[in-house]
Order: sequence, then C-alpha cells, then structure tokens
Amino acid sequence: MSPRLAPGEIGGQVMLGAGLVLLWMLLWGQFTWLSLLTGLILALGVSVVFYLPAVEMSIRINPWYTAVFLLRLLFDICRASVLVSWLVLKPRYEPSNAIMAIPLRTRSDLIMTWTAEAISIVPGSIVVDVDREVSVLYVHTIDVHDDAEMAAFEREVLMTEKRITLALGTKADIARVRAGEPASHGRGESEEDET
Repeated sequence: MSPRLAPGEIGGQVMLGAGLVLLWMLLWGQFTWLSLLTGLILALGVSVVFYLPAVEMSIRINPWYTAVFLLRLLFDICRASVLVSWLVLKPRYEPSNAIMAIPLRTRSDLIMTWTAEAISIVPGSIVVDVDREVSVLYVHTIDVHDDAEMAAFEREVLMTEKRITLALGTKADIARVRAGEPASHGRGESEEDET
C-alpha cells in the first residue's frame, strides 16, 4: 500500500506526472490523443510502482554562497585537470590510489547528492558508494601516497560539503557544518541515548 500524500505533495506528484507525460510524447515525437493517453497510463503506473519518498527541500538558496561554490568548483576542475594531465605525462609515475570512507556532517539527501556529484566531476576522484544511513561517501582518489595526503583530500571533500550546505542547506545543517559535528547515525536520532 502506498503512503498517503499530504496536500502539499499532491502538486509535486501532478508536476512529476505531467513531466513524464511530456517526456513520453517527446520520445514518440508526436502530440496525439493516443500518445497523451498512453503517457498518462504510463506515468500513473510508474508513479505507483516506483514511488519515491519526498526529498526535503530547504527552499533557501543563498546567492553569495552559491556563487562561491560554483567558482570554487570550476577552480577545482581546472586544477585537477592540470594535475591529472601531468600524471599522465609524467615519465616515472608510480600509481598510488585509495578508496576512502569520508563521513559527512549533513543528513540531507540533497546535500549528500550534490556533494557526491561535485566530488565526482572533479578529475582524479569519483564517489564509488554512498552509505545514506550514516552519511558516508566512499571516494576513490588518485595520487595519494600517505596519511597526510589522505587527510588533505578528506578536508577538501568536507569543505565542498560545507560550501554546498551554506548555499542550499537548512538552518540545522548549516549549524552542524559550522560546528564541525558529524551527522548522527541513521536518518533520525542518534543511536546513543543521552542519559
């Protein structure tokens, strides 16, 4: 049985359905009553069978921190492109890679996804897995030779998360990131009860 929708979520489901119908009609390249009807049936079926929980949106975008995040992301992409190019051309390069578990400080699925995407589009690193329950990214990175370089890369990931959170996060996530607190285990309360 699918969960009941709150009144505010109905509009989102209608928009999703309309988008799926439009996509269906664009895929077929025709705007006919038949493609509209089959699109409606398909959209309804997809929405019921593959129901997704609502993503918590903060409905808050800070233009300054968004610009800071985008400019720093562009800088990181350019810098990493030069470094990876140098590694390819370096005559005596000895590969040294690592897969690191990096605990994030946010519980937000949206912020976690944006952080994973931002890390993955920078050459030389890619998110290979996400543990949503404990807010951990598993990141493969190249050219790390010791613990100091691994710690520096982890700091870069956490700074990326901080910039995204300041640009798009909720007040609670911003406070947690500024305080440097890790996200609690699970999506709700922490596993340990305070006594």
